[in-house]
Amino acid sequence: MSKVKVSVIVPVYNTGKYLAECAPSLLGQSLPEDEYEVIYVNDGSTDDSLGQLEKIAAAHPNVHVHTQSNSGWPGGPRNLGIEHARGEYVQFVDHDDMLGSEALERLYAHAQRNKSDIVIGKLSTTMARPRRLFRHTVDVCTVENDELMQALAPHKMFRRAFIEEHALRFPEGPWIMEDIAFVSAAYLKAERISVLADYPCYYWLKRDDGGNNTGQRFGPRHDFWGNLRTIVRQIKDGTAPSDDIDALQNRLLHRLYHVEVLSRAREPEIVREDPDEQRRRFEAARRTAVEEFPAAVREGLPAVSRLRAELLERGDFDAALAFAQHIREVKAHGEVSPPRWEEGCLVSDVTLELRRGDGEPLVLVERNGRRYLDPELLTGVPGTEDGWDVRDPFRLASAELVVKDRDRDDWWYPEGDLELRLLPAGQGRSRIVASGRLRIDPERLAGGRPLDRGVYEAWAFVQFLGIDRMVRLTDPTAPGSPAAGPALTGGRIALPYWTKGPGQLTLDLGERLRRFGPDTAEAAAANDARGGRWFPLPYVAATKSAQPLPVKVTVSTLTVTADLVPAPDGGTALLRLPARLKLPSGRHPVTLPKTDAPLAYAVVRDGTVLRTEGPAHATGAGRRILHALTDNPQVRRVRSRLRGTT
Repeated sequence: MSKVKVSVIVPVYNTGKYLAECAPSLLGQSLPEDEYEVIYVNDGSTDDSLGQLEKIAAAHPNVHVHTQSNSGWPGGPRNLGIEHARGEYVQFVDHDDMLGSEALERLYAHAQRNKSDIVIGKLSTTMARPRRLFRHTVDVCTVENDELMQALAPHKMFRRAFIEEHALRFPEGPWIMEDIAFVSAAYLKAERISVLADYPCYYWLKRDDGGNNTGQRFGPRHDFWGNLRTIVRQIKDGTAPSDDIDALQNRLLHRLYHVEVLSRAREPEIVREDPDEQRRRFEAARRTAVEEFPAAVREGLPAVSRLRAELLERGDFDAALAFAQHIREVKAHGEVSPPRWEEGCLVSDVTLELRRGDGEPLVLVERNGRRYLDPELLTGVPGTEDGWDVRDPFRLASAELVVKDRDRDDWWYPEGDLELRLLPAGQGRSRIVASGRLRIDPERLAGGRPLDRGVYEAWAFVQFLGIDRMVRLTDPTAPGSPAAGPALTGGRIALPYWTKGPGQLTLDLGERLRRFGPDTAEAAAANDARGGRWFPLPYVAATKSAQPLPVKVTVSTLTVTADLVPAPDGGTALLRLPARLKLPSGRHPVTLPKTDAPLAYAVVRDGTVLRTEGPAHATGAGRRILHALTDNPQVRRVRSRLRGTT
């Protein structure tokens, strides 16, 4: 009997259709079936969930089902799953999410290679922005890595002996943020934490019935603020206090303060919720901030967040609301140069900044050797008449380019970093900008592997002064038009274009939505000097490879492998058909996969490819003479020798 490497623990409550959507991703793993188990814990479901689970278990010997009375939240079922687990590692999955097909195999191998206590697999989601944590695969890190606090959901792989050694369990009952309590405790104890960022392991997707949101976290069944205080004290108990804003304890608490506390004092919540209800939340957040969080946490915030914290802890709801209304109007703005192909990559120069609601750049005002926040953001905010000091304009600032796989909701990070700078804006003002180069490499972007056939959108994420925004990289003057010439990369057509509407830079790889269409008659007609079988693809960027690349093409009804070779001028690629084809004599259309219109016609005589012609190429008298010469055996021998020296 094989060793159980991984136990997948899935709490289940009234799943509806989502169980049927999740189950195939768990049962279809590349890890052999006898090397992992799936443990479903039915938390007293009142629908047909238990019946569905029993059918799955009857068909799969590595699936086990346990049932308990309803506990009201996932913590209890997960703990029961831990008690029954036999795997060396446990992986937590929610019943309405999915795993990548190779997730368990890859995560376990990464864990074994690095002797990891915890492995965090790349998250793909429609529920949150991309996380910097998944920019690079990390062999070993610890809680000292700030990026870990971006990933506090439980959907990770934990070494079971590590869980037992430290008696780690989820809080049970209707305990909101039970996942943060468990994961933060695990981070504090772990000696070796690994990140697998080169493969989408976990798909956390928005349910169309809203069942996986936490909109009721402030309901009467949950003690949100009491639970938050428990988590804060847990972190404080596990770290040393310090007045240094960059000390470990203050960095770990920053995430809880910024996300769970300041959210009650900022947009969209403070401008969206019922004012009376929001005032109650605001006051509860104020008490928690003052009583539980060290002053160094607030002092370490960037300028906008620090002002929010000041207004919150002062208890000034109206000022916080006015400030939030100004910040809500701030948008990220990106400028991109005309994209171009360089060494097989789609390249564009990018500049990013923040702009106010009136469209003007958000600026810092310099006065008496100090910088102050843009005064337009402070209108109607009491206590800021003399301005708000920006001590460090780059405090916790970042900017990055990301590429979204529209079909699979995966986010990929192109190589290269953006540079943050302060640029003069005139009259003693300056603005924060991020600039750099977008390089989309279709052959390496997916964690070092080629991108799948699909549609890929270019985005940027900026976080300046405590304001974070996603922005599409667009050219609003060219919606719907090509953004650059097509490329043939990895044997697939790559078509850059600006989308309709916003004009977002997008790459269609493998003709998922768009089609390659330029007529190639002139180039095809000029190929005789290359021996007949060479076919130039005009306006198509050459592959990066210096060696011939095999490419599937269809000649009439016959699918064959041709060679793609970079042309000497670097501006085209040459496609060379095989010397012989099992086709009748005649003129046969040549097409690339998923392409309807012929790129050329292959002229075949007695199974030998004589030449290629463009779709519009006419056979005149001169061509008839050439045909006759081609049929002459002596001429064919000469051509054959020439072909050998090409």
